[in-house]
Amino acid sequence: MSDYTITQVYPSDARMIARVDELLEAEGIERDGNLDYTCAIVDEDYRVVATGSCFGNTLRCMAVSSAHQGEGLMNELVGHLIEKQYERGNMHLFVYTKVTAAKFFLDLGFYEIARVDGTLVFLENRRDGFTSYLSALAKTRRAGRSAAVVMNANPFTRGHRHLIETALASCDTLHVFVVSEDASLVPFTVRKRLVCEGCADLPGTVVPASGPYIISSATFPSYFLKDAATVNEGHARLDAAVFCRIAEALGITERFVGEEPTSQVTSIYNRVLCEELPHAGVACTVIPRLAQGDAPVSASNVRRALQVGDLDALRALVPDTTYRYFTSEEAAPVIERIKAAGDVAHY
Repeated sequence: MSDYTITQVYPSDARMIARVDELLEAEGIERDGNLDYTCAIVDEDYRVVATGSCFGNTLRCMAVSSAHQGEGLMNELVGHLIEKQYERGNMHLFVYTKVTAAKFFLDLGFYEIARVDGTLVFLENRRDGFTSYLSALAKTRRAGRSAAVVMNANPFTRGHRHLIETALASCDTLHVFVVSEDASLVPFTVRKRLVCEGCADLPGTVVPASGPYIISSATFPSYFLKDAATVNEGHARLDAAVFCRIAEALGITERFVGEEPTSQVTSIYNRVLCEELPHAGVACTVIPRLAQGDAPVSASNVRRALQVGDLDALRALVPDTTYRYFTSEEAAPVIERIKAAGDVAHY
């Protein structure tokens, strides 16, 4: 490394960002939309020969120029990113990578959580991270028929309540997993609280810890996948692979998903889950969306109502528990965040 220097690349440095993008493109990678730290290894002439990034507790967008591979630069790069993560207090780290690159990370002390054959591998830096999570879930296993739903609940609506009520009619225990990543306009602590309050009167519902293993589509890394359809399928197949292990721990035999006829992404997602889950003995059932007139009850419509201050529309779309929260002073910072967001349809 005597001829090379590692330097942070700031979003405002257009020239360096362009050099990073040029290297990524040359190595068949597109810069991910979710990054909060980027670095570059540069030579004596300040040419970018390697780059890598972080987002939350993940490592992303790592590449070494083909002209400099075999010089140990990837080891230096990953070591730097891990050190940066530790400095930020992120001790439990995750990597999504191509199948062909998985062995490199395994040799660096990462451990496989799940894989989508031919596409990607999901790894963490703790030997017993996922297995400990599964063991903790297994201790909450209940007798009788168990099912599950996974939701972002951004925020919790009458539509989410309808999905839960419908699913409960077919099982004794319904595990409601709330995506824990804070990539949404409504923070996770609020989203989970509103889910818990919104189904507190429904016996049989359990809201377990989702941890970092229930992956948000908003932050799923797409930088090494070739197109949007591959990204959507990759996310869904990884979700299925992880969820099958969770289902085994909890004795879950059915997963319910909400239909969304106008969303191609959701359509792909539901199709993949319906293909993959039965291989592990888990049925996948698609529930028609609850509608209000001609429009589906959706979280995006709730966010639009909050954005314009339409309390009548809000009341029609959410249960009383959600309505009480958003009409309280406590919700003011969240509402301000929604109002400042511009387009709130896809958060």
